[in-house]
Amino acid sequence: MSVNAIREDEVMRDVSKRETLLRLYRYLFAYKKTLAAVALLLLITLAVTLATPLMIELAIDTYVANSDTAGLLRLAVIALLLFVLYMLCTKCWMRMMADVTNKVLLTIRSQLYEHIQTLSFHFFDSRPTGKILARVVGDVNSLKDVLSDSVTKLLPDLLTVIGVACIMLAKSWQLALAALLTLPFLAAGMFLIQISAHKLWQIHRKKNSNLNAFIHENFSGIRIVQSFAAEPERQKDFDCCALEYRDSFVDAVRIGDTFGALVEITWGVGGFLLYFIGIRIVGADKIGVGTFLAFSTYLGMFWSPIRNLSSFYNKIVTNISAAERIFDILDTPAEITSLPGSTELPQIKGEVRFENVSFAYTDEPDKLVLENVSFTVKPGETIALVGPTGAGKTTIVNLVSRFYDVTDGKICIDGFDTRKVTLESLRRQMGMMAQDTFLFTGTVRENICYGKSNATEDEMIAAAKAVNAHSFIMEMEDGYDTKISERSSQLSIGQRQLLAFARTMLSDPRILILDEATSSIDTHTELLVQSGIAAMLQNRTSFIIAHRLSTIRGADRIFYIDGKHILESGSHAELMERKGAYYRLYQSQFECV
Repeated sequence: MSVNAIREDEVMRDVSKRETLLRLYRYLFAYKKTLAAVALLLLITLAVTLATPLMIELAIDTYVANSDTAGLLRLAVIALLLFVLYMLCTKCWMRMMADVTNKVLLTIRSQLYEHIQTLSFHFFDSRPTGKILARVVGDVNSLKDVLSDSVTKLLPDLLTVIGVACIMLAKSWQLALAALLTLPFLAAGMFLIQISAHKLWQIHRKKNSNLNAFIHENFSGIRIVQSFAAEPERQKDFDCCALEYRDSFVDAVRIGDTFGALVEITWGVGGFLLYFIGIRIVGADKIGVGTFLAFSTYLGMFWSPIRNLSSFYNKIVTNISAAERIFDILDTPAEITSLPGSTELPQIKGEVRFENVSFAYTDEPDKLVLENVSFTVKPGETIALVGPTGAGKTTIVNLVSRFYDVTDGKICIDGFDTRKVTLESLRRQMGMMAQDTFLFTGTVRENICYGKSNATEDEMIAAAKAVNAHSFIMEMEDGYDTKISERSSQLSIGQRQLLAFARTMLSDPRILILDEATSSIDTHTELLVQSGIAAMLQNRTSFIIAHRLSTIRGADRIFYIDGKHILESGSHAELMERKGAYYRLYQSQFECV
């Protein structure tokens, strides 16, 4: 199975920026009524903005020139009212747009989280968790300004540019052409810049993902780091990741900043051409002072939104890579899903049948882990899986729970093909205890009731007592309401596993899977939990994976797995009498004791 390393940049498929933007904007279009209201308010503020130079022209060329004080006062009152209207409309659209933007971000993040939960173990096994977190948190946050500015800046700035250009052309086409002469050079420059900028921002996103993955892994394994006094080495690795992150950001920003410089240069040249043509060619005596001032104001009003548009364009180039990374995850197909037409798996008895099952990981299809494996497990039977590391023991139990799909053959439970029943109805009747005990941050009560949130107090306590966890829980400061964390130091490894046993016991699964579940429990704790395990196994079909062979001698049957096949099958006594692979494994283990 190929794995994306922490320092290795992620590889994504190439998608056009236009396609990505249109897909992103579809989230905005879900709020058409609100966007329409925002657009109306923006048009009102735009109208007020465009009317301001005209009022300046009217005030100078008409009222001031004719000493009309009354008219000037009336115009001032109108201007004041328009300013108040402008402020009210601006406040309203800003609040409305902020609300829409946050709703869109919540929708995208929820969809992303929901989709990631449907992805197979292969997805999680092939990349660091920190890189997944970077997309759910950082990349989604990066879209906020793009979504908001697409309505609040792109729309009004475009309308402003169009409106100002029309007014300038209507007043003096010569002056207008002079002011707009540098636009083609600006457009060509921006196009060339964005090609390099987009690639650099893609690299920066990947370096950010690498840094997140390193930090997450390092803090998750902080006990190992400190126990080996490896802090200096990890600090060097962190510095390398942080340096790559910084350098990629500097490179991207350096290119991005040329957008602003290009706009300023073209603005300055455009202003020079306006005054040069206005004075030298058209003639200053042919243009009124008010008209020339109005034109100068319009020139600023024209280039200011152009600068905003270039800034917005730069923002798109900066953040479109974040949208690409998000959609890359959303487009990752869920390999294990409830297929169309799947039926609900009814309450099962627990018969499990493998029919010529072969399995290989999707990224290594030619490397079979299991080949033509067939067996039938009766309801309530306990099967132990033993064999060398990597032989396929865990693969078998993962296939039973359909965490992976078989490459060939089929698996049936009570006669139902596991691929033809809904995942929820299948996994609801299964319980798994893995060797890596995971507890959620919360109370002991919440952890035990995780698989059955509606459990009663008596049911919870009964489950804890069954696995001998009740006594040490009651010795804790707040009993079942004691708060614990994922890596809580107040619990021993054995106690953590006992809580996980209680959690599984409470869910009352019909098929139970114990994958090295007692590997980290000391001998004393193991003695306490054996009676609980016996209670869990009663009347349940069970699969037990254990390297400690003393724990599985009571199994109904033992499968010795190696070389992609089940080499031996039988009870402990039968296999010992056969003196084959299991016998040799058993003898070698006890010789080492």
